[in-house]
Amino acid sequence: MADPKRRHSKSRTRKRRAEYYDSVELPQMMDCPNCDTPKVMHRACPQCGHYRGRQVVEPEDDLMY
Repeated sequence: MADPKRRHSKSRTRKRRAEYYDSVELPQMMDCPNCDTPKVMHRACPQCGHYRGRQVVEPEDDLMY
């Protein structure tokens, strides 16, 4: 495998990384059908513990989001 002849400068590396981190989006949110609190899609609700119509985890009352 070929090795680079010269190292990339800090500014060139940071430009590339900045382009990637600007494109990353927040996870998609939805309202929980059981308790109507916002939750991340395809995850159990942190408030009530329901997912797809049934309770899968015990809710944690002291959990802060």
